[in-house]
Amino acid sequence: MPSIRTLALLLAGLAMFGPFSIDTIFPAFPAMGRDLGADPAAMQQTIAVYLIAYALMSVVHGPLSDAIGRRAVILGGLAVFVLASVGCALSTDLGTLLVFRALQGLSAGVGLIVGRAVIRDVLQGDDAQRLMSQVMMIFSVAPAIAPIIGGWLLGFGRWPLIFWFLVAFSLALLVVTWRWLPETHPREARSSLAPRRLLGDYLSIFTNPRFQRIAAAGAFNFSALFLYIASTPVFVVDVLGLNERQFAWFFVPMISGMMLGSWVSGRAAGRITGTRLANVGFACSGAAMVLNVGYNLVVDQPAVPWAVMPAMLNSFGIALTFPILTLAILDMYPRQRGSASSLQAFTGLVLNAAVAGLLSPLVSHQPLLLAVTAAAFMLVGWLFWRWELSRGARPQCPKDAAALEPTDQM
Repeated sequence: MPSIRTLALLLAGLAMFGPFSIDTIFPAFPAMGRDLGADPAAMQQTIAVYLIAYALMSVVHGPLSDAIGRRAVILGGLAVFVLASVGCALSTDLGTLLVFRALQGLSAGVGLIVGRAVIRDVLQGDDAQRLMSQVMMIFSVAPAIAPIIGGWLLGFGRWPLIFWFLVAFSLALLVVTWRWLPETHPREARSSLAPRRLLGDYLSIFTNPRFQRIAAAGAFNFSALFLYIASTPVFVVDVLGLNERQFAWFFVPMISGMMLGSWVSGRAAGRITGTRLANVGFACSGAAMVLNVGYNLVVDQPAVPWAVMPAMLNSFGIALTFPILTLAILDMYPRQRGSASSLQAFTGLVLNAAVAGLLSPLVSHQPLLLAVTAAAFMLVGWLFWRWELSRGARPQCPKDAAALEPTDQM
């Protein structure tokens, strides 16, 4: 078994190739659209198709890892992602690109979804929260540096070079995973892949009201931030008036907030109750939404740095809440962590796919409408969290699994 720090680096790397698949191509949208004969709305579908495929396959990755082991599923997903990235690089029309983007989405979830189960396999309680926070802190770098890398790669060649970079990155992860990642889910603890059993497990998890409330709280809260991420090509270039090499103006503050929040979450483990930390996180996100809407009400044209500062505070709040909500869900189903992680991911991904494919094209050109829509998402997430607390489920820390028994249908 590698050290905790090595494991954190490895799991963060595995989680990073998903965001890299989305964010590295943002600066290339105009060039890709010209080469492929696609308008901005059509180019937005490269994100939506990816997320839909990611969401659909997310319900498979977790239970598959419960049945055959974490290591095999992660290695298989990486191999498929390499092939899909090659296909994207060689695409000459939008239809072909969308097919291989979907294949990328089908494979990209293994690192994040199965990685969460790996964390809970090897650690418990406060230690699990610390490792989850460390992984988030390292993983948070991906959305910040990915568009920067994409912009600089465009300076050296055409947009297919970005996908060749993804090929190289995923190949490196494949080698490192093969060498360093142990199997954390022993054979005696594995579940059956029988369809009836899988459907029964999923139905049990998905129909649990507590799972629904916690998963919805996290999904809607994050979607307030993801709406801006999905709208980045328009928000950065058209609204803020920056160029394809200046995406860092949005992503660096956002990711700085997430890294700081992850660091605070790790330091707070065992010192501050999970409920209190999550409440602080939601309060920070709420304050960010108020500041963002207020700023867009008083200015005619948003500009850096003030237009991007609320995203920094929002991401800080999300980083405080995410480990608490995720570990609470995983502790509800100790023998089905992969399935629970899959369904949590599926909940968020379906919402994010709708945000990217349907909502973002409608609101991304109107700064105030974009801010109000993001605030509405955050408010819905907070209301689900308050509903959960009102039902009496107050996880004092992630190890308090008794507060979230799967048989409790309240």
